[in-house]
Amino acid sequence: MSFSRGKLRSVTAVAACAGLVLTGTAAAQAAPKSLPDELPDKVELGAMQRHLIAMQRIADVHDGNRVAGSLGHETSAEYMAQRLEDAGYDITRQQFPFTYTETLAEKLTVGGEDVPVVVMEYSKNTEEGGLTAPVAAVEPDDTPGCEASDFGDVTGQIALVQRGSCSFAAKQSAAAEAGAVAAIVYNNEPGPLNGTLGDAESAEIPTGGISQEDAQTLIDADGQDITLELRQLQEERTTYNLIAETTTGRDDNVVMAGAHLDGVTDGAGINDNGTGSAALLETALQLGGSPDVNNKVRFAWWSAEEFGLVGSTHYVNSLSQDQQLDIALYLNFDMIGSPNAGYFTLDGDDSEGEGAGAGPYGSAQIETAFEDSLASRGIEAEGSDFTGRSDYGEFIAYGIPAGGLFTGAEDIKTEEQAAKWGGTAGEAYDSCYHTACDNLGNVDYDALDVNADAMAEVTAQYALSTEDVNHIAPAEKKNKAEVAKQRSANKKVAAQASDRAHEVTS
Repeated sequence: MSFSRGKLRSVTAVAACAGLVLTGTAAAQAAPKSLPDELPDKVELGAMQRHLIAMQRIADVHDGNRVAGSLGHETSAEYMAQRLEDAGYDITRQQFPFTYTETLAEKLTVGGEDVPVVVMEYSKNTEEGGLTAPVAAVEPDDTPGCEASDFGDVTGQIALVQRGSCSFAAKQSAAAEAGAVAAIVYNNEPGPLNGTLGDAESAEIPTGGISQEDAQTLIDADGQDITLELRQLQEERTTYNLIAETTTGRDDNVVMAGAHLDGVTDGAGINDNGTGSAALLETALQLGGSPDVNNKVRFAWWSAEEFGLVGSTHYVNSLSQDQQLDIALYLNFDMIGSPNAGYFTLDGDDSEGEGAGAGPYGSAQIETAFEDSLASRGIEAEGSDFTGRSDYGEFIAYGIPAGGLFTGAEDIKTEEQAAKWGGTAGEAYDSCYHTACDNLGNVDYDALDVNADAMAEVTAQYALSTEDVNHIAPAEKKNKAEVAKQRSANKKVAAQASDRAHEVTS
């Protein structure tokens, strides 16, 4: 580990001397376990499976999903809340508004053949039946489609542009400025492209995503008429984050851990993100509401993550500066049981990244803690960029150190990864990502078990001491002026990283 467990405060007492055995030798005494050793043993796979079964059944009787703003999500949240209240946690339900979207039509026809397309979240709608216009393929450069000049004059055309360097919202806005009537973004790596424009206010023209494999069909059709229909329902709804906090531990150095509870409209969302939610719940239940810890632990089950990280963003922005400074760090768990699992830690030091940038100070230490925990279980982890695709986004934007675990979504497992972790090379980590087949059969339960143990261990470590992250010793008074100064520097780093990061997608 990155800091000595000898400094950690144990939750168990040393046993009394057990006397002599019949041979006259002293009975061996088992060394007392510290909380980071003890908690993973208590977080059992069977209990997490029970939570996942509950979420599957909740979806089954609520239109097949647990999407934010629905009874499926609310029932899932109350399932969690009841158990957390029984365990002695202080519970908060933080309500907020968001724009709900639901796909009505996704169709792209090129030369009489259908090409799979996915409407971007918050996209403008085409008319029913779609629009027909020439396709204009933009030659990719280092920043493809990030400026209107990249498109030339595409008045009345459907712009085709490669993913990369700037957000989907920026690309469609630049295309609109250049005169395009719609935009199609193709992936810059194998696999389909699911994206979001971030919010309804950013949308200017109908925008969809296609795979890298299908892009060539449209590039070959440059200048020819194609037909594109993208329509989705959009309406204002309310939902809520569920937050549970221990009653013990200092409240000016809070360890926060979160997972989004909401799913998409197309399925039960068992891997995405029932796995993170179930493991977080069982970790909280086994820790208990009044543990013997030095720092409060605050667990959060976010809502409306699938609509652009709305819940976690709302939460961070609802805090005063002092309340933000009270959060020592944030741990994120989003998809930790993918069926063709990879083993990723959020890349706090950007040592393995692709230019997205390091996290705020302390993030590298959190990454090391997760790497060490997985290594002790025989897993060699890889780094996963801070791309802005999950709920850590707003935390790092305010300079709060962050880390977490992830087993992969629509990206493809490599030969090297399959040799290291098992599974199938050339296939997605989760081929059911954001589809109806994300059900109880879509989980690698061994991966879930290993990641849940790492979650429990690292959460417990920081509940006892965050000294390696922010230099606050367990008995030391927190200097908020110094922390504020560090956070200010962290925000600058996070802003620079955001400029380099991949697009915001859900």
